[in-house]
Amino acid sequence: SGLVFAKGEPESAREGESIFQDVTIPEAPEDQGIGTLVGMQNSFRSVAQKVLPTVVEVDTVDIVTQSFSNQSPFGFFFRGPDSNENTVPREFRRSGLGSGVIIYRSNGNVYVLTNHHVAGEAEEITVTLADERKFEAELVGSDPNRDLALLVFETKEEIPVIEIGDSDTLMVGDWVLAIGNPYGFASTVTAGIVSALGRETTSAGGSVTYTDYIQTDAAINQGNSGGALVNIYGQLVGINTWIASSSGGNVGLGFAIPINNAKKVVDDLLNEGKVEYGWLGITVGDASETIREDMGLGSATGGFVVGVIKDSPADKAGILPGDYITSIGGAAIKGRDELVVSVGNIEPGTTVDFKVIRNGASFDTPVTIAVKDEARLAESGSKMWPGFFPVSLTDELRERFSATKEAGNIVVGNVDEGSQAADAGLRAGDIISSINGKPVDDLSQLYRIINEAGTKNYEFTLFRRGEELKIQIRR
Repeated sequence: SGLVFAKGEPESAREGESIFQDVTIPEAPEDQGIGTLVGMQNSFRSVAQKVLPTVVEVDTVDIVTQSFSNQSPFGFFFRGPDSNENTVPREFRRSGLGSGVIIYRSNGNVYVLTNHHVAGEAEEITVTLADERKFEAELVGSDPNRDLALLVFETKEEIPVIEIGDSDTLMVGDWVLAIGNPYGFASTVTAGIVSALGRETTSAGGSVTYTDYIQTDAAINQGNSGGALVNIYGQLVGINTWIASSSGGNVGLGFAIPINNAKKVVDDLLNEGKVEYGWLGITVGDASETIREDMGLGSATGGFVVGVIKDSPADKAGILPGDYITSIGGAAIKGRDELVVSVGNIEPGTTVDFKVIRNGASFDTPVTIAVKDEARLAESGSKMWPGFFPVSLTDELRERFSATKEAGNIVVGNVDEGSQAADAGLRAGDIISSINGKPVDDLSQLYRIINEAGTKNYEFTLFRRGEELKIQIRR
């Protein structure tokens, strides 16, 4: 007997014929569940066809200079390994790959939005469209604070432009598609949902930036940076930026910059050639449980003012170290990161009401925000007051610093470089016993003393490694 096929016919009966029949797809499946899946599939197809032509591959070249030794093999033994003689600087080309999104065109100029880390420092930039057309592009400008860059190339040809969406309308659970060029595989589409909104870089161990992030489980990998995150209408709602992964590959934790956060960057780069950020002039932290107890903050959320720069907008508005900022312009502040982002997003020159808690009481104060100037900030250390971060001594910290109860209850957590406190010799780990002869039992007392109006000189009695010493800090 011969082999039997699915229809039960013997093999000999189908000699020379294909075992595959013509396939037809029902136009309207009777099964409601299948009909729902078909509808979803058709929606994904429609979105992909609409968006794919607007997402490009961004190839970059950086010119990197390194010094190489040009000496003989014996030179090492006679001149020593630290010798700089006969070193020759050489340039080499370092290639990079990412993605970008065509967001605007005007008079033959086509603008592509991507990440700063993709193209913000590139010497050469090539943009490749989904239909494989290639164009040499130039950098209009970039913003490392939000990790965004704007490119431009010229052409009279027809170029598709993506539809811009509203990222503020996104909700957790919404379907999104990520489109880019992971590992150089052009025009790759992945689907997922919005896993979370308002994510901060510090939640993954990063530094504070002037944006929050959309978290998605749509697969994002290396090369996706700068690509599009779109909603079910094919509208751009985010720029794919980074992944949280120990392996460098997708683990379902992708992050995109909300498009509403990018709009100001694009407008500033097109109109001003640079991006300006608002500046308050403080150092800020989150309030620990001991800070809450000592300062009478209760359950209020906000940012704790650690230090204030002299003549800054905060200083001119009367904000003091130890204050707790709970809202800006009527919008509640959840923590340090949100305060930094909120201030940065305020147009310089704008006056905004800040709600502050001081000594347990809440009040409003108007603040006129200034322009953030990196050069000025680099020199602001000497103007920072008080120039150190005090911490209440817990039992654990008291044991770590071998501090007796008599030494005091406040320890110096860190000291700002270049500040008056640093110049006076204050060090991290010093235990503050009294200031100007007044005992310092908790943080509330410390801030009351250092904020006394009219006082310019402060004598600190400290304990360092069990020994008492005194230092003078001038305000």
